[in-house]
Amino acid sequence: MIKIDIISGFLGAGKTTLIKKLIKDELHKEKVVLIENEFGEIGIDGGFLQDAGIEIREMNSGCICCSLVGDFRESLTKVIDEYEPERIIIEPSGVGKLSDVIAAVKDVAGEKDAQMNSFTTVADAMKCKMYMKNFGEFFNNQIENANTIVLSRTQNLSDEKLQAVVHEIKHHNEDATVITTPWDKLEGKVILEAMEQADILEKEMLKESEVCEVCGHHHPHEEHEHCHHEHHHEHHDHGNHECCCGHDHHHHHADDVFTSIGVETVNKYSEEELKNILEQLSDKDKFGAILRAKGMLESTDGEWLYFDMVPEECDVRKGKPTYTGRFCVIGSNMNEAAIKEAFHVA
Repeated sequence: MIKIDIISGFLGAGKTTLIKKLIKDELHKEKVVLIENEFGEIGIDGGFLQDAGIEIREMNSGCICCSLVGDFRESLTKVIDEYEPERIIIEPSGVGKLSDVIAAVKDVAGEKDAQMNSFTTVADAMKCKMYMKNFGEFFNNQIENANTIVLSRTQNLSDEKLQAVVHEIKHHNEDATVITTPWDKLEGKVILEAMEQADILEKEMLKESEVCEVCGHHHPHEEHEHCHHEHHHEHHDHGNHECCCGHDHHHHHADDVFTSIGVETVNKYSEEELKNILEQLSDKDKFGAILRAKGMLESTDGEWLYFDMVPEECDVRKGKPTYTGRFCVIGSNMNEAAIKEAFHVA
């Protein structure tokens, strides 16, 4: 039986870092396939090379990493059939809805010898409040549909502020296991056990519930009947209707809210110049709401600069040369011309 773990997280939360830790500490013992389904026009972590829409590259410890484009369901089926892994880890787009990914994966798992093992969301403890307020439809969906929530950057918060973050998360998902201990103090095995234990508890709860035909959520029998009754008369309403289960039933796709700008360039930048550009991108009036920028660019001193940026935080470091300079910016209501001008590209 193939185990399928979905590890979601809003842009820059640290889900890739968590996955690497789990593979290094524990999952290298298994035959693992990691599937990345990123949002954006340009591949920063790897290009999309094969006609089938799947790029395959080897990882350490014999793990295989796939980047998927096109039909997710078809691609996932292809990976299962061709590689026959013991475990599949799916890393969805940072701006995707976890509920959508779960639904797509369940369709495939039902046809294959596979089981849904865990639904985990990585959340930046320092930015939870801001993302809940500004991008709640997407961020809250990841929180609400997870059985485990792994908080990142908790070491940067006071106990009081961290407790407030946990309180907000529990308001959206009271049943989830919340990991608050900084990752460098935990072994990957401990995190994995928490993820899988949460899934066991959730499965026990689901045995006592039914799936609402209207909203798709599990309710105890009596609540299920009430919800069905309410929607029997109002199923034609496609506006901002709140189900009796408390979920808002007006939906957007990530493409409706977020945009991505991908650029390849031969321009060279000094480290100081690049840091200055990234600091400028925080100006919402000029550039729009930028949630993530990442890339690799050649430096004026012959080195290569790799960078990651999320609101109020950026990291620039030296890296290996790549085939050409490139960067990707993801956000909402972005001014593409202003962003390209900041990077001195046409």
